[in-house]
Amino acid sequence: MPTPTVPQFGALLRSHIASVPDAARPAFRSGLERSAAARYREWAEAAPEYATVLLECADREDEIAELVAGLFPIEPDMQHAVDAALPAAVELYYDVFSPYDVLDQLYLQSEAELQGAQAWVGIAAGLDDDAHAATRATLARCTDLEQQSAAAVKELLAGAGR
Repeated sequence: MPTPTVPQFGALLRSHIASVPDAARPAFRSGLERSAAARYREWAEAAPEYATVLLECADREDEIAELVAGLFPIEPDMQHAVDAALPAAVELYYDVFSPYDVLDQLYLQSEAELQGAQAWVGIAAGLDDDAHAATRATLARCTDLEQQSAAAVKELLAGAGR
């Protein structure tokens, strides 16, 4: 069975990301991580035989969201902009998955995790002075968490014959 075509999620969500101020974009991404955590929990309910792995992935998404929110706090007015833009972005993101069964959705998510890992690498690359060493280390942790989830889901899929 062929795997679904993986979109470039950053490009797909670009207009939504661009709709919030630059300083609020990490918070926006944090919100996307929270939505991914919720999605993993939905998949755990839909495919209880994989719940342990999927709930671990959800926990990693929550950790990423918390780390990013802690690194890049924003003012309430910017949070309102994030809150206004996020639902449409999440809906668009979920629409990508809707034509597929759970395992194909998980495949797409594993690829989205790898793309997300690269987003944290890109943000860290823009913080190249010594004053941002701790921030880069935290973003490296986010990258690692994304990669762990991608690997866990790919292993799950391999065990399922996908």
